[in-house]
Amino acid sequence: MTHNRTAQRYELHVDGELAGFVQYRIEDGTVVLVHTEVDPGFEGRGLGSTLVRATLDDARANGRSVLPLCSFIARYVRRHPEYVDLVVPDRRAEFRS
Repeated sequence: MTHNRTAQRYELHVDGELAGFVQYRIEDGTVVLVHTEVDPGFEGRGLGSTLVRATLDDARANGRSVLPLCSFIARYVRRHPEYVDLVVPDRRAEFRS
């Protein structure tokens, strides 16, 4: 995974080709996760989950809170409660099962 700060996205490359990305923006120090996209040629390989996990792990490593506006990432966080603590405190209840 590559963090492309200029484009404000995390990118996943497979064999040198862009396979998918997570688009974000920073608001008041929070990483707002707005969109996840996997190229149709790479779908069905679990790359979206790999990309989201790496994005969330990077936020944790950098001490950042997240706000998952992207429905794919929101579902991922709901299925993986170990990431709920990254969600901004006033929105965490939405992500607990």
